[in-house]
Amino acid sequence: MFYRKSPAAFPSRSNSQYTKFVVITGLLLLLAACDSVAAQSTAQSYRREMETGEKVSLSVKSRNGRVSVIATDEQQKKVTIEASSTGALVDPTDVHAVAKGGAVDIEVRDRRDKDRIDLIVRIPSRSKVKIESEAGAVDIVGNVESAEVTTNTGTIHADVPLDAVKFNFIWRASRPRYLSDVELPKVKEKAGGMFTISGKLGEKKSKREDTVQLDFLTQRGVVLLNVDPSMVPSDLHERPLTEAARAIVRSGDSQLIDAIRRVSPKMFGDFAKTLTPPEKEPTLVRRAPPGKFVSVLSPQLLRFNASVTDRNGRAIGGMKESDFTVYENGVERQVTKVVPTNEPFNLVLLLDVSGSVEERIDFIRKAARDFLRTASPQDRIAIISFHDDIQVISDFSTDRRLLSKKLDEIDAGGATALYDALGYVLADTLKQLRGERTAVVILSDGDDNKSFVPFPAILEAIIESGALIYPLYVPSGLIPESSVPRPEVTIDPLRTRYLTLTTRAHEEGQKLAAASGGVYYPIRRLEELQRAYDDVVVQLRTAYTITYASNSRPSTSPRVRVRANREGASVRLSPVVGVANP
Repeated sequence: MFYRKSPAAFPSRSNSQYTKFVVITGLLLLLAACDSVAAQSTAQSYRREMETGEKVSLSVKSRNGRVSVIATDEQQKKVTIEASSTGALVDPTDVHAVAKGGAVDIEVRDRRDKDRIDLIVRIPSRSKVKIESEAGAVDIVGNVESAEVTTNTGTIHADVPLDAVKFNFIWRASRPRYLSDVELPKVKEKAGGMFTISGKLGEKKSKREDTVQLDFLTQRGVVLLNVDPSMVPSDLHERPLTEAARAIVRSGDSQLIDAIRRVSPKMFGDFAKTLTPPEKEPTLVRRAPPGKFVSVLSPQLLRFNASVTDRNGRAIGGMKESDFTVYENGVERQVTKVVPTNEPFNLVLLLDVSGSVEERIDFIRKAARDFLRTASPQDRIAIISFHDDIQVISDFSTDRRLLSKKLDEIDAGGATALYDALGYVLADTLKQLRGERTAVVILSDGDDNKSFVPFPAILEAIIESGALIYPLYVPSGLIPESSVPRPEVTIDPLRTRYLTLTTRAHEEGQKLAAASGGVYYPIRRLEELQRAYDDVVVQLRTAYTITYASNSRPSTSPRVRVRANREGASVRLSPVVGVANP
């Protein structure tokens, strides 16, 4: 607001200039207000750049939003602030930032959790950082001089050079939960229920100006040192290795093994010492017969199996030679034959028998028997149940009566280690069947809470395995106490919270199916379960064996790409094998 004295106090020219100033200023304020309203209605994020000194001393206060601080050499004499929210739009007044020389203070306005504001702050290398948060996660990335972080429950993640690091991690109200890419000293318990981990990493005689100092204080949060947050499993407590975890370690799958090592380094080390060094498996080299040359004039025939699905993941049937185009090493090749395949599958039925369904185990047995009756008689089926650990109910068999009887041996109860069980299937059960037709049908609610193996690691293992994954996710609240599903039974009101799948389970189920070429089935009513079984069988049976004329040398593995000449169709391939020339 502008306050004006009596007109007599101002000469006429000055009065005119003042009036002009008031008008212009008023217009600018009006335009700024309009811009502010427009920004609030259209901008989902806010960005600001501030000039600073060579080094920065950054202070950030944010109650529940994520704060990511990134230190880089490219960020010279400036600090860049990016604020965003998945909820309400971000107004510039929501982020109060002040720069005085090299000191930058940022305070984020408190908002509801669903409207929280997340920050990304880019600073020069070798800057000092201080962050205060309650429930928000904190990321410290890059070569900082020091980082002092305080949280209540928020995760603290540091990704810094490990050449020279001094660290002091403190938990005030819980036992330590942490994950590190390098071995850390033992946890020390202090007075008043406080726990600490402190020490040094890197060269002993490192220069002070090269040292990174990390001081993290949290009440109940998780500390991650140079570990990708997406690779963190559900349970970080050091614990004995399960049979599933031991089998994964024996398998030699480096990515899955690394996940287990990080969670239980001591238990992993003790078990690894008992294993004999792995021997390199011999490989077979295919050679052409004497005098036989592979050329454009004398191609060899190769074949592979292909599953073709539409945009909804449903199998497409009735396809002929003209419906496929095959490219080998980027060059189109002639398709000589396309026939539907009826080869049997090696199926693993993976059953969740954790505590959430312990009192309804009869339903699990009945659901499994329904699947056994639905599957094709020539398919070989293995049954594995899981809770905290796996239980092999039956190896592969076509004897449906035997498999049905084996289901009576299921033990239920405990936590849900879904991804450990899936890792066991891929690394152990299906290991000797690479190149054959394999699939895993999962009956679960999809909520993993105990695995050593995190979801991204299991997703990568699925892609490499070639196995089809069919997650059938059933909310635990839908399962009746009777062994006979009756959808018309009134649901106990106390169980209504379990009538839907969690968002995480739903998203991860979709990703498992998409990565493998399978189909995801979120079960919303119990009568949908049998329809899902029927559809799985259809998906498995609808595949094609494609033979084409190859010009690759017999001793090499060609890169094959296939296009299905149907709108919206996608193709998933099995390994390519040779065919005797007629």
